[in-house]
Amino acid sequence: MLRPKFTRTLIGTTCALALSASLPGSVIAQDAQASAPTGFSAPNDFSAMVQAKLPAVVGIMATGPASAPQPAQRPQMPPGLEDFFGQRAPTPPQNGPRQALGSGFVISQDGYVVTNNHVIEGATQIEVMLGEDRRLPADLIGTDPATDIALLKLRDASDMPMVAWGDSRALQIGEWVVAIGNPFGLGGTVTAGIISAQSRNINAGPYDDFIQTDAAINSGNSGGPLFDAEGRVIGVNTAIFSPSGGNVGIGFAVPAHVAQRIVEDLKDDGQVARGWLGVRIQPVSDAIAQALGLPDTDGALINEVTQGGPAAKAGLQEGDVVLAVDGETIEDPRDLVFATADEQIGAKATLAVWRDGARKDLSVTIGRQPGGPMEAAQPAGQPQGPEPQLGASVTALTPELRAQLGLPDGVEGLAVMDVASDSAAAEAGLGRGDVIVEAAGQPVRDADVIRAALEAAKEQDRPALLRVFRDGSFRFVAVSLPSSDEE
Repeated sequence: MLRPKFTRTLIGTTCALALSASLPGSVIAQDAQASAPTGFSAPNDFSAMVQAKLPAVVGIMATGPASAPQPAQRPQMPPGLEDFFGQRAPTPPQNGPRQALGSGFVISQDGYVVTNNHVIEGATQIEVMLGEDRRLPADLIGTDPATDIALLKLRDASDMPMVAWGDSRALQIGEWVVAIGNPFGLGGTVTAGIISAQSRNINAGPYDDFIQTDAAINSGNSGGPLFDAEGRVIGVNTAIFSPSGGNVGIGFAVPAHVAQRIVEDLKDDGQVARGWLGVRIQPVSDAIAQALGLPDTDGALINEVTQGGPAAKAGLQEGDVVLAVDGETIEDPRDLVFATADEQIGAKATLAVWRDGARKDLSVTIGRQPGGPMEAAQPAGQPQGPEPQLGASVTALTPELRAQLGLPDGVEGLAVMDVASDSAAAEAGLGRGDVIVEAAGQPVRDADVIRAALEAAKEQDRPALLRVFRDGSFRFVAVSLPSSDEE
């Protein structure tokens, strides 16, 4: 299956700055009937806004150690012509430092500049280009790789032109936006388009919440501002979807309400403090909701709890489904990640969870995130035996099998060796190498625990909930058995 290609809009070359402007306009063929008012109003142009905001948009030149040889780049060819031109020749090794260009924008008169983390990552020297012939050195204040935001500070700067943040939460799909940046080294380039979608998750990180736009964004636009029609920054241009490497009208920007919070944290101490629960979570499927007796699939299912973490201290358990945080509904795991990250460190939060068929409230003291947004835990137990009713062959974990599967020492249970086609296990997605560690909340020490869980679920006409270890993490799997009258 082909995966979409998301490209960070960064280029690795030097350039001169130039100004070009793309202004929206339309020519509409009308007849007498088509000239009736539609309620739609397009701006004549963005020239006044662009002239006011352009001085605060800057180019970023990041210099770092020489990189390894890379395949030579050449213009994209139409499909089918690539083979005609043969294989790409490698570029000669770089003897000098590596230079990369991106974009940024000034947010204060004393010279704070916002850009992308990937623009300046690994740089030993950063210069900010303020015009065709003016460059100033900049210091790195801090970065947040999770949202790809970085904050710079111009040295000895004062009375700098600046831009202000807008309200990205108030954006509407179809609203006009303008991107200004440094694509392909052509500084001060202006493009316009509309908001195509909001809150996009492109699997770039745990805090994906991108604005999607069709305003042309290309290599080198990274870190530049996305303006609304009034000239307020409502996003930081970050990535593009591009099968070819060029603009195809699908660009992504970190929304201002996310970027602004990150920038304020970085300005304080160069770091971003996020709230932390110490859990791993997964979505609630229809089968899992049925197994747990939930009325719908809203919530985030906890499949691991970090020992000694805030969640463990508050009494949260594997199998709990978080339904709300401080009264705000949690519809999916992404909601819980954002809600937790936004909590103050050390603050008390009330989590509404679903456990044993009922809703209950737990008070949690939010911790400071030590690493990733969700940390691992270690379960316990000791197994033996096969389970034919499941439609899978399971076996005890020997030291040899544990080594073969690459299992951590703390993982105990029964390993799935084979899964019959058209079985309940196959339907649930169980596969060879999975380790069943819990069945209906009970540690799997032998196959009788699985059997009992399956029988109990069958009698209640609901799926059985199994907790498995797979590919380095835990997850829940709901197994549905046919009812007695179906056999």
